[in-house]
Amino acid sequence: MTRQHVLDLYFMDARCKLIDLAAFLDRVDRGTGDADFRLTAFRDALQLLAEGEPQRAEAVLRALSDPTTEPVATAPGKGAIGAWPGFGSGSATLKEACFR
Repeated sequence: MTRQHVLDLYFMDARCKLIDLAAFLDRVDRGTGDADFRLTAFRDALQLLAEGEPQRAEAVLRALSDPTTEPVATAPGKGAIGAWPGFGSGSATLKEACFR
C-alpha cells in the first residue's frame, strides 16, 4: 500500500484521535491537585511517538504495560489502571524496554 493510500484511508480517523488526545490533556491541565504516575506514563508514551522510531504502537504498549513476569501477592485494586508506575519519566530503561 502506498503512503498516499494510507493517508487517504486513515488520516481523518487519526486526526480525530489526535484532537481527542489534545482535549484530554487540556482537561488534565485545567484540573486541580497533583497528577499520578499515569500522566507521566502517558506523556512518556507521547514522546515515544515523537521520536519516530519504527514499531511505535508496540513501544507505546510497552511503555504503558507492566513488564514484570512474577504475579503480585495482592492486587492493588479491582481492575486495571492503564499504566505501570515502575518506569521513570525519560528513563533509559523505558526506551530500552520499548524499542527492542
